[in-house]
This record gives sequence, structure tokens and C-alpha cells, in this order.
Amino acid sequence: MQQGSREVPITLVTDDSREVKPGCLFVAVKGARVDGHAFLRQAVAAGASAVVIEDPWPADWAGAAVPYARVRDSRRTVGLLAGRLHGNPASRLRMIGVTGTNGKTTISYVCKALLEAAGRKTGLIGTVAYHIGTERVNAAHTTPGAVELQYLLARMVSAGLEAAVMEVSSHALALDRVVGCEFDVAVFTNLTQDHLDFHADMEDYFRAKLKLFAGLTPTGQKRGSKRAIVNVDDPRGPAVCTATRVPVWTYGLHQAADIRAEVPRLSLAGTSFTAVTPAGRFPVESRLVGEHNVSNLLAAIGVGLNEGLSPETIRTGIRSLENVPGRFERVEVGQDFTVVVDYAHTEDALVRLLNAAQALKTGRIITVFGCGGDRDRSKRPKMGRAATQRSDVVILTSDNPRTEDPLAILKEVEAGVKAALDPMRVRYQMIPDRRHAIETAVREAKAGDMVLIAGKGHEDYQIVGTTKHHFDDREVAREAIAKLRK
Repeated sequence: MQQGSREVPITLVTDDSREVKPGCLFVAVKGARVDGHAFLRQAVAAGASAVVIEDPWPADWAGAAVPYARVRDSRRTVGLLAGRLHGNPASRLRMIGVTGTNGKTTISYVCKALLEAAGRKTGLIGTVAYHIGTERVNAAHTTPGAVELQYLLARMVSAGLEAAVMEVSSHALALDRVVGCEFDVAVFTNLTQDHLDFHADMEDYFRAKLKLFAGLTPTGQKRGSKRAIVNVDDPRGPAVCTATRVPVWTYGLHQAADIRAEVPRLSLAGTSFTAVTPAGRFPVESRLVGEHNVSNLLAAIGVGLNEGLSPETIRTGIRSLENVPGRFERVEVGQDFTVVVDYAHTEDALVRLLNAAQALKTGRIITVFGCGGDRDRSKRPKMGRAATQRSDVVILTSDNPRTEDPLAILKEVEAGVKAALDPMRVRYQMIPDRRHAIETAVREAKAGDMVLIAGKGHEDYQIVGTTKHHFDDREVAREAIAKLRK
């Protein structure tokens, strides 16, 4: 249904009424908290040339001159319109999507390094930042909204980039942020508990992830190889394999797979193994640490092989990547103990981090972590239990408490600590102030110990209430270590 002329010049598409200006097409999207239809008058007053709506046109606005079109689903429509406005940039890039609970960021960074080792200019969209050529833009969301996403992809095309590697979150898939993007390769990492403040349950969470693989099609507009790269160590892996219509390569450390690792050697200096792949066997050396990163490297190797890279180019790309921001990132100020900052903020991610530490430790493991406020509360005691079972000293502290009482959050984490606590083996304490908690952990550490500061990783802020304050675990740890040396 529509009103007015079809011939309306449009220079901007937006679903944010605050960004409307003359020449703009405003799409009224129903959000979780705000309904864009409530801002139609504001958009028109700001000069919108046309609007797209989902609800009926307001009855008391029958004489309004602004052209409109009514659609069944304005959320899906806004991405398609933004893509069309920018010339469908995803159709001019090799699109590589990575989804799963953990590992997305590391795999994305490795994929970018591999493609660049082959001389292919590659952009990246993910949790840490958006990279467009040499430009780095801080990321507000793992996967940006549909309008911003299409704009970023268009900028990549304009900058002469050939490929885009994207972390595709379950939120983005559930909310249709990637509609209008034809992916060439999709990677499934794993599925463990997270985001149950948004998804109804784990099945709903998984269904969102599956949308990326169900959307892979061998008969799209683009030429080139299409493939799914799937972790079969995860129990959900086989279901992902059957959900897609394109060829699949599996990868894994513990199950039979197309891409696997033989004789992995792990140390604080990095990782090495022999990759067994459809293109043959070849040695791999990486500065990334931990068994979980062997799995991440296998996934990226699968992407590289699908993109036609030689084993030698893949090896070069992997060697070129020194670290991934906030992922087992070491803080070194000449101290005789190890300090690691990691983004682990789910039970599974924390277990992976602690298992890596257990395999490499020469002394005690001192773990500092908390849980975010206004997020899935059910994972709090589980994370407390996981930390207690794999650490020697546990310090519970604030993450991003947001609008919750920090002490109330810590009490819920503490319930899991107490359930698993062996007081003869593990000590714990609660220190709500995160700076004080990190300083306490550093003072506690002795030669050979490992201090793990988990939960925030690359983040350089802390959200208390509704205010974002500057706070970087890496900076605070460096300052704490420097104090010891005075």
C-alpha cells in the first residue's frame, strides 16, 4: 500500500528520526523499547521526503502530503533499502560471516590477516572495532544496525577493498540487521549459554545462529565458491551442517573432521601444530595462546583455503598476527609473574581461558572477574563455580554493573563460588571496586603465578548506572605492576 508519487529523490535512508533531513527516507521500525511509528510526525517535520511504515497510516493524518509505503516488515525493509541506496555493496565484496558464542573475534582477525597476506584488501566488522582500510572505527555493537552496516560496506567498496570479514551476532540475525548481505562463507564456532536476557531459551538462540547458514545459497547473485565452515566438536555442529545448502568443511580437535590439528604444542610464547586439511598437511606456528585458539586457527584456515590461499600464504598470515585485542592479551612491565586480560564473559569462555591457563601455569592462578548487570542472571553462579574449580585465588569484582546494584550481582556470583569452594585449596574475596580488585590481585601474585583479569578484554570503559566511564583493564594492570616496582 502506498500514498503519493513513486518518483521521490532519496539521498539517505534511516530508521532514526533524529537523523532525518530533507531528501531522507524514514523507515518506522518497531524496536524492543521504542516504536519508530511514534516519531513519524517528528520525521516529517524534519523534512523526510518519504516514509515507510508497518502500521496503518494515522487516521488523523489523511491529508498529509508526504508519500508513504506500507510494508509487512519494516525491520527487514530498512536493510534492503539501505543496501539499494548504496548500490548493494555486499554484492561487490567477498562476504565472510563468523557466528557462535565464543571465538568470533579471534577467527575474524585471523581471517583478515590471511587474506591480507595474499594481497587482498580486507575490511573487518566486529566486537572490537570496524576496520575500513587503514581507518579504525570504535564498535558500538558486534554487528551494527542495518543502516550503518550498509554504509560501512559501501565505504569498503569505495576504498577499494575486496573482502569483508564480519562477526555476525545472534542479535543481528534475530533482528535482520544483515538482510541484504549475500554471504560467501559462514563459520560456526560453538553455542554455549549467553544472551538469555534477549533470547527466550537456548533453542531460540540457536535458531538465530542457524539463519546465517540457512541463508547461504549456491544460486545467489554472486559468483565464487560458497561454503560453511563448522566446528563439529560442538554438539550443535551436525545440525548446522544439515541446515545449509552449500558445501561444508568441518573442523575440530576431538572429533573426526575435514580440518584438524595434529600434535599441538602449547606455551605462553604461542602455539604450533600440524594442520591436516583438504589441501594437504602443513605446519602452523602462531603467537596465539591456548588450545581454544588452535580451534580458532583451524576455522580460519578453512576460510583461507576456500578463498584459494596456498598453505604457505596461510602460514605467513597466521605468523603475522601478534595478538587479538583483549583475547589472552598479556600485560608485561618486567614483572616475574604473568598477567593476562581476556574478554571471557560467559561460563564457557571463562572455562576455556582457565583451561588454557592450567595447561601453561608454573605457579598459582589468580582470577579476577565479575558479571555484567542488566544481562542474563542465570550464568552468574555458573561462572562463579567455573572460576572456583580452576583457580587458586578468586577475586569477585564489578564488570559493567549498569543499573543493577554491584553487590547484588556479586552475591549471585558468590553463590556459585560457595557451591564449589574447597577452602583448603581455594581462597576468594569480593572487591566491588574493579581497580582495587586488580591492584589486590597484582599484589597477591608471586613469581611464576598467573593473574587472569576476565570479562572486559578490549573494552576501555565501565558502565555504572547509565554512565560510561573510562576504564581499561590493561592500563590499570600496568599501573598496578608499576607501583610494585617503586
